[in-house]
This record gives sequence, C-alpha cells and structure tokens, in this order.
Amino acid sequence: MSIAPPTFPDISLWMAELGPQPPRPPLQDAHDYDVALVGGGYTGLWTAYYLKRLAPALRVCVLERDVCGFGASGRNGGWLMAALEGEATLLAGLAREARQRARQAILGILPEVEAVLAREGIDCDYHRGGGLFAAARYPEQRATQLAHLDHYRALGYSEADYRWLAGDELAARLRLHQPLGAIYTPHIARIHPAKLVRALAACVERLGVDVFEHSPVIGQAGGELHCAKGRVRAPVRLMAVEGFSWDLPAQRRHVLPVQSRVLATEPLSEAQWATIGLAGGEVFSDASPLITYAQRRADNRLVFGSRGSYRYGGQPRADFSGDAAAFAGIARLMRACLPQLEGVAVTHCWGGTLGIPRRGCPHAVFDAASGFGTAGGYLGEGVGASNLLARTLVDLVLARDSDLARAPWAHRGLPARTLRRWEPEPLRWLVYKATDHVLGREESACAAGAPRWQRRLWRGASAALAALRG
Repeated sequence: MSIAPPTFPDISLWMAELGPQPPRPPLQDAHDYDVALVGGGYTGLWTAYYLKRLAPALRVCVLERDVCGFGASGRNGGWLMAALEGEATLLAGLAREARQRARQAILGILPEVEAVLAREGIDCDYHRGGGLFAAARYPEQRATQLAHLDHYRALGYSEADYRWLAGDELAARLRLHQPLGAIYTPHIARIHPAKLVRALAACVERLGVDVFEHSPVIGQAGGELHCAKGRVRAPVRLMAVEGFSWDLPAQRRHVLPVQSRVLATEPLSEAQWATIGLAGGEVFSDASPLITYAQRRADNRLVFGSRGSYRYGGQPRADFSGDAAAFAGIARLMRACLPQLEGVAVTHCWGGTLGIPRRGCPHAVFDAASGFGTAGGYLGEGVGASNLLARTLVDLVLARDSDLARAPWAHRGLPARTLRRWEPEPLRWLVYKATDHVLGREESACAAGAPRWQRRLWRGASAALAALRG
C-alpha cells in the first residue's frame, strides 16, 4: 500500500474539506450569563442546545479555546453509537426496572439525534447502517467477540440489539481476511463529524447562545471564568473539555488525555467496494487489542483508525506531523484486515485527543451549591454518548425530576468528591506505556500465529493490566 506523502495538518480531513469559516469573535470585556459552558465540542454544544430548548430565557454562552470542533468532535472516526463504555459497571447493582430505564436511555441516543437532525435541518451525511464487530485474521478474535456477546446478554440486551453472524454471514456483508464471525448491532450510524459540530454551533447561535472562539479559560475565581481579554460571571459554570483539561486544575486528574490516530484512503470505485462490502453503509471494527474502527464515507473513501498514544503529563496534541511511522503501522493493520487495499493510496492522516476517565465510565456531574458541573469521559464513544450525557447534565442543572437525572452516570456534588482521580505522574505514564507495549505484543503474537503459550502469555498480561487499571 502506498502512503502518498500525506500532509499532517493540525486539523482532520473532516474539518479541512469544509474549509475555513468566518471566525467567531473572542470574548472581550466583562459579561454576565446564567450559564457559561467551557468547550465548543459536542458536549458543550449539545448542552447549550438542550438548555435553550428547555429554558429559552436562560442567558447562555460557550467559551471555546480554538474553534468549535477543533478537538475530538472534529477528529474522530465518524461513528455515532447508542452505547456507553463501562455499561457493566454503571448498571451493576441496579434494580431490574432501573437497569431497564438505563438501557432504554442508551438505546434512545440515535432516535433522539435523528429527531434533532430532522427538526433543525442538519445534514451531516447521517446513515444508520449498523455496526459489525468482527472476528477475523486469528481465532482469538472469535473468542473475544463471543465473550462480548455474552456481556451484552448479561446486561439485558436482546437478539434484536446484538446478534451473532456466522463467518459466511459476515463475509456477505464485509470481506475481511479470514472472516470467523461478528456481532452485528443496528444501533450505530455513520456521520461526517465536522458537519455535525459546525451545524450544532450554528444551531445554538440561532437559539440565542453566544459562542466565543479563540477564548481559552485561563483562570477561575468564585463565579467567574477568566479569558485573556475578558471574563464571564455566571452562577452556573459547566466544563465540557474532555482531553483538553490538562491546564484546568479542577478537571485534569479526572480524565487521561490519550491520542487516537486516523487515516483515509483515496476514493474507491464501486468495483473496488464490491470486493470489500459494506453495501449497507455499516461501520466495522475487528477484535484487535490495538482497537480499530472504520467506515465507508459518503464520498467512498475508507476511514480507518486505531489506538494512539499518551504524552507524559497529559498534554493534548493537535499536530501529528512527526507520526509517519505510526500511521504506516495503522495502514499495515488496515491492509491485514482488508488485503484488497494493497496499492490503494492513503491520502490523509490525522489524530486527536480523547479523555479516559479513571473509573472507565462517562459521567455528568453538577454541584448545585457551587454551580459547577462537567460531563465527559467517553473512551471514544463520545459522538453519541455526548448527546445523552449533555441531556443528563441539563436535567441536573435545571433540577428536573427525570430518569436521566437518576441515571447511574448522573452525579450530584463536586467532581472532586464524586469522580475517581488518576494517579500522579509518573505512575499513569508507566501504566499506559506498559499497557501499550503488552497490547502490541499480544496483537503481534496472535496475528503471526505464535505458539499457543506465547499467545496465552500476552493475553493474560493484557487482562492483568486491565484489572490493575480498574
């Protein structure tokens, strides 16, 4: 496979192809609002949207350090999932009815987003083709996916939500190398993430929200947020910054900023797609310990992403110009899944920063006494989860007596008292690097057909590190 000298801009293909937009003004002087949101990504914009829908009289602003969508919201792989990472932890111990309500809320993500897209006239290349969690390439993947299926059954999800496809059924949808089977779910859609985030920003402005770009928050005191040239006074201040929390002391220890890398091929012909599949617009991943995710874009490019990296100290990244070797490794992994792509050019490579919570579950937190709140911690599922967590945060802020306000991901109190904190450096850097090394060795051993004892050794080491992180 050729990787044509890709440019490595500090934005993604999604953002680059939309071109620049007229800049929104930065915050200047002093302003008073009822609610101030920090972060112009999905979480901040969805929260602003539902606040104005439910309480139109509220004065709401959004403070974005760069431009709306500059972070993970404009850099991801374009999966919109009705799922939350850590569901087993979240649902553990709930009574049957409470667990059912939580499942219904999660499965309601796509219908809710579809309703907003229709109501607001948003075109983001939305296509609900479902998702394939495939087992291919080596037998351990089949065991992994069957264990995941058991996990879904234990949580109460039905055959209509997650069902097993045999190898020939998978091959009829997606012609991966050595298809062994897959979990299929209808609860995933593909989108153009930059189109969605830009449309949401324009939508909240129409509703009366003031959006300030190039306005990083550099300090907080009492009920004020300070930027370089202005400040906001607001009784309610909500943080929606995810992996960009490294310079905000009240946030930085609750999520671990981790980078993910994504590439895109040149547009493929219909004849080429006939050899690959995905005729129904499904997204897919395979059960690699390195994590993969892919979609067929509306313009017939294949977008393929994989696990990234962590920087000591937790500083986020936007520029991936020095990562050519890492992108070449992702291209090899893509070709291992789809040998049909041999010779197809990779034209775009980019990366982004997401936030991993210490507990492994997303959260919406609000402290009524101080007016401080936050939402996030998605582990890569934030395109869809951000909608659910934003609605939850809004219900907490407005003191609504709702199922979302009582959901297991909803917390009342200060984040420092309700969320687990990551260990200080260098412990978290050492654990991440150890995990990264072990997962790479597991993938290599399994993919190469190493002796069984070696494969079991590395899989056991991966499980031990996962238990340690928990």
